[in-house]
Amino acid sequence: MKKVFPVVILIFAVAGAYMYWQDQNKKQDENAGIFKIYGTIDIRDASLAFTEQERIEAVLVEEGMRVKKGQVLAKLRTAKLDAAIKELQARIAAQQEIVAKLEAGSRSQEIDQARAEVLAARARVANVSRTVKRLKATSRSGATSIQNYDDSKALLLVEQAQLAASREALDLLIEGPRKEDIAAARHQLDALGASLDQLQVRLSDMTLTAPAAGTIQSRILEQGELAGPSKPAFVLALCDPKWVRAYIPQPMLGKINLGMTAQIFTDTLPGQSLDGWVGFISPVAEFTPRAVATEDLRTQLVYEIRVFVKDPKDILRLGTPVTVAINDNQAEPRPGN
Repeated sequence: MKKVFPVVILIFAVAGAYMYWQDQNKKQDENAGIFKIYGTIDIRDASLAFTEQERIEAVLVEEGMRVKKGQVLAKLRTAKLDAAIKELQARIAAQQEIVAKLEAGSRSQEIDQARAEVLAARARVANVSRTVKRLKATSRSGATSIQNYDDSKALLLVEQAQLAASREALDLLIEGPRKEDIAAARHQLDALGASLDQLQVRLSDMTLTAPAAGTIQSRILEQGELAGPSKPAFVLALCDPKWVRAYIPQPMLGKINLGMTAQIFTDTLPGQSLDGWVGFISPVAEFTPRAVATEDLRTQLVYEIRVFVKDPKDILRLGTPVTVAINDNQAEPRPGN
């Protein structure tokens, strides 16, 4: 019993010294115009989903992995989309040939052939004209029938019409395709190209990438499952921004302003601090009870503040308890962006 008594005394002495040291540090901080608040690290997260509906072909990350912006997280099956792209590429190639044909105009061989047809039609007209003249003379003398003469005149009209048609065909070949037809073919080609661009965008959407640097918080879908816009595949905890979510009592509200610099301390970095700044002060008070009746109850009002942290080495984690030291003697608070 005599041995226990000195140990108890020693424990009380150490505890008293520690409390004295804490009190002295608090007084030094107060004299230096430094006050401390306590809170936890908070970050944003993002639910990542595919914009296309298809079965998952591969999942490339695990929970807890740190990923970079643009890193591939998962892929969908693309067999159907690849086939549709090949089909559309073939249609575009065919339409390109049509446009090239129209723009090139008529071939010289086609024009020569049309000219030959015009010459042949002229020869037939001349031949039938001579026949009509002979039958006209012989029909008067009764050597030939009037019916033969009338048939020859009808044939002459047919040959003359064919000659006119051959001339028109030749003129059209020389002039080439209409500008409207060429423009319509080009627009059709542009429409097919736009459809191909849309398929290419859909193909790129079959690969899910990280929108920002962060940590995979949850891996929700697995290989072979059907993904879609309404089914998140991952939850990504973002690395930036990070902030300390803390609460201050109403009397301290007048000491803190937006943009004030701060030092953030954590057990992860003993003896070191991270830079930060006050980026948000809630305009709405939170308290218990909610109804403010007296001045004593008003002292129980607290306001949420957010102190943003510069954490280039990505040390802090969600929920990490930290201490924030703010000097209220700052002349002009500066924003910490």
